[in-house]
Amino acid sequence: MQLPNNTPNRKPYDGSVRKLVIAFDVGTTFSGVSYAILDPGEVPETQPVTSFPAQAKVGGSAKIPSIICYDKEGKVRAVGSEAEEPAFIEQAEDEGFVTVSWFKLHLRPESLKLEFDFPALPKNKTPLMVFSDFLRYLFECTKSYIQKANGTLVWNSVQPNIDFILAHPNGWEIAQQAQMRRAAIMAGLVSEAESQERVHFVTEGEASLHFCIQRKIPLEKDKGIIIVDAGGGTVDLSAYCQTALGSFEEIVTSRCIGQGSVFVGRRAHSYLQEKLKNSRFGSEQDVQLIASIFDAEAKHTFRKSEDSVYVKFGTFRDRDPSVDIKSGQLKLPGCVVETFFEPSIKAIIQAVKEQRSEATTSIGAVFLAGGFSASDWLFSSLKNVLEPLGLTVSRPDAHLNKAVADGALSYYLDHFVSARVARLTYGTDCARPYNPSNIEHMRRRHTMTTRPSGRQVIPSAFSTIISKGVLVHEETEFKEHYVLESSIRSAYNHVSADIMVYRGRSSCPEWTDVEPRMFSTWGTVYADLSDVVEISGIRDGRIYFNADFEVVILFGGPEIKAQVSWRENGKEKRSPATIVCEQINQLTK
Repeated sequence: MQLPNNTPNRKPYDGSVRKLVIAFDVGTTFSGVSYAILDPGEVPETQPVTSFPAQAKVGGSAKIPSIICYDKEGKVRAVGSEAEEPAFIEQAEDEGFVTVSWFKLHLRPESLKLEFDFPALPKNKTPLMVFSDFLRYLFECTKSYIQKANGTLVWNSVQPNIDFILAHPNGWEIAQQAQMRRAAIMAGLVSEAESQERVHFVTEGEASLHFCIQRKIPLEKDKGIIIVDAGGGTVDLSAYCQTALGSFEEIVTSRCIGQGSVFVGRRAHSYLQEKLKNSRFGSEQDVQLIASIFDAEAKHTFRKSEDSVYVKFGTFRDRDPSVDIKSGQLKLPGCVVETFFEPSIKAIIQAVKEQRSEATTSIGAVFLAGGFSASDWLFSSLKNVLEPLGLTVSRPDAHLNKAVADGALSYYLDHFVSARVARLTYGTDCARPYNPSNIEHMRRRHTMTTRPSGRQVIPSAFSTIISKGVLVHEETEFKEHYVLESSIRSAYNHVSADIMVYRGRSSCPEWTDVEPRMFSTWGTVYADLSDVVEISGIRDGRIYFNADFEVVILFGGPEIKAQVSWRENGKEKRSPATIVCEQINQLTK
């Protein structure tokens, strides 16, 4: 039985000062912005930015191309729709400007593999620099829009008090979040001192869930749902169930696959290169033109494999029947166009099946969001395969390409998700006291070291703090106790603890040297333990010290943080909840 979701209505803003919240959805191909002005005692309303400079199309679905054009000196010359104006295109060609696209994918973690290479950045630009330039442009556009829509006085009243939400794919990790926060600082959105408090992150999957909730998606009692956010670069899958209190809990590890709509276009480009190579339309310029028109138009209107697709690119004089070009248009059989979509569709179906089999709750429905979800062929293909398996497949009746921006704002305002599943196993690299009866210790005896106290320890041990797949409620803390031993007292002035992630298949990894490529440093936390260091003893005439502390991992939302905790004069003290990616000391478990 389908029931309307029983999510509570949005609450009035309980702050004492007017505030502005801006949500940026920087996509691989298109980007959008939504915002809300928070007035004390009033219920905030989501407001999309519905017009941008040089944009012909305005309204609720308005987004801009995620492109940015630089001159030879690296100066920004045009962004978004402004970079696609005919006069500017001519100027860019005459003056040798460089247009950058798909820059978001340069931020991706190494664990996210892609089917194709993507455009390189100019030699004088890093992904961080490009992302920062693009954020600056989006912010200026948003400022201008709010001043026109709400008035300059309103903008002046909120300018000192703005929070930002940056959405990112499910597979992005702390390194990507750190780069995005740094980009916001470089763009002038926030100062470094304010960045931890004013810049927030949400996964695109969770943002899309909030979008669907706001559209009152029907929910089946005691059944879970899978949200498929199909975007330009990635497809993000997240599964949730609704609790008796109306909040939502994640029920299986989220997925992030590099099979977004841009790869449909890349497959079309590869096909056209081969098809047209011996014709007069085989130049890279002509192939790129035809492929770009397919990408912008025919890709979105394709509905039936038995129907041909026509790509209009020239005039009636452009003709070559040997390659199916007549009257300036290329004819593509529907069965060929179908192959452009096939790898993406198969990957999504496989991910849905995996999540369904691994979920702790029975899943009954799949909801599609994101710009790629507007494809009728994608939607019908998923529906034809998944519905016979007992899953209903649907799309919210709304502008699907604004799902992430609107949903990111709802995440900040409504916060419907109360628990998430850990995507990775987190822990620390430490040393364990040598045990001659432990076969694993015996195998590593040649690596054994002696501490100042005379204790013999085996390095390269992994101490798990939280395991992949564990359900984590908000504000839950996970701790592990460690001892740092040294003959140098000053070593405790700046103690560092490495937080590592394990990406392999073992449910209980114990040694980092077993699958070294499956471990990577996630970040480092620091603390000053100089006030709690104790003299532990004397050996060979030398004093040695130790300090006890805990490494704490905090799951307060999509952004994970860590701290060092210790006791000083009977009271607990903690380092700041921040992460720095640097080298660490070796700990003893």
